[in-house]
Order: sequence, then C-alpha cells, then structure tokens
Amino acid sequence: MTIRMREGGPADVPLVLGMFDSAVAWLAAQGRTGQWGSSPWSEDPAAVAKIEKYVAHGVLWIAEVDGEAAAAMVLADSPTHYVAPADEPERYLQVLTSDRRFKGHGAGAALIAHAVEETRRAGVCLLRVDCYAGDDGKLVAFYEENGFAPAESFTVGEKEWPGLVLTRRV
Repeated sequence: MTIRMREGGPADVPLVLGMFDSAVAWLAAQGRTGQWGSSPWSEDPAAVAKIEKYVAHGVLWIAEVDGEAAAAMVLADSPTHYVAPADEPERYLQVLTSDRRFKGHGAGAALIAHAVEETRRAGVCLLRVDCYAGDDGKLVAFYEENGFAPAESFTVGEKEWPGLVLTRRV
C-alpha cells in the first residue's frame, strides 16, 4: 500500500463532499449524529458552501491510497470563524475527513504528518485543529495519538455543539 499526497483545488470539492457523505453515513449507522448530523453534506447547500470557502482560503491536500483518493485536509494560516486566532503565527487544520472505505489505512495520520511538515517548512511552530468533542471521545483520542494536546473547549451554535481546540508544536 502506497500513500501519496497531492495538492487539490476547487475541482476537488465534490470529492471532499463525497468523503464527508461517507463519514456521515458511517457515524449515523452507529447512532452518532451529534457531530455532522445524518444527511449527506453534498445535498446541503450550506455544507457545500462551507467546504468551497475552506478550499478557497486554505490549501487542500488529498491523500491517495494506491492511486485512489482516501482522505482530505485543508491547511490554512488561520482558524475557522468560531475559534480565536493564536497570538503567534500558526497553521490550522480546517478540514480533515476520509472516505470510510479507507478506515485503518493511515491516510488521516499521513495527512497530519504532511501538515506538520508543511507547517515546519513555512517556519511556523504552531499547528492547531479543532474537533467534535462529544460522544465517545474517539476523535479527540485520534488527534492526541497524532501528537496534539487539548488546549481549550468551546461550543458552537444553538445546539451547543461541543468542540475542542488541540495544539501541536512542530
């Protein structure tokens, strides 16, 4: 198995939305709808606009496993609108998702390793990400297993979506 990184762009938005659809279906099948709901993101105009905005303002990276798109991330110079910027230069993982057919292949961890290298190459020492902190905590554990440490909790929206910002020094 070979994992290769390629830079993506606006033409890859449908691919990323397909990965979100896969993840949403997988989570919903487990009764875990608190993170992203139960409806396909590709059918939600607000979700489509959100991904288009992230791709336009950051750098989209696609991890390919044996030539097939398996996971995607957007690496940006600043956080999403609901997280305050750091008091130093940073890189921020605004999106990290995968096609669940590739669960366990290491594509997500490979993207994080790539984000670390891109952050270091830019001469920046701080890499941050935020994630859903509800349910069983498996997502937070994934980031911790990949070198991030919890930094601050937050909530978003009327439903008070529980989130956590995590940091990693590079």
